[in-house]
Amino acid sequence: MGWIFVALGAFTICGAMMNWDWYMNHRRAWLFVKLFGRNGARVVYFVIGSVFVTLGVLHEMGMIDAFNRN
Repeated sequence: MGWIFVALGAFTICGAMMNWDWYMNHRRAWLFVKLFGRNGARVVYFVIGSVFVTLGVLHEMGMIDAFNRN
């Protein structure tokens, strides 16, 4: 499960860094673009992606157990 978060986070970071039009023009990105502008939304998506990558790596290293619900 952790590697899925790493992959999603990496994809989000790539979308922010590469400034993909199709990524930033998506209806779900509209709110961030409207609130912060295009460059601000890119920063927000970079931070979100970094959090996903960090959580995924920490989970795979066994340092956190956030994804298991027993």
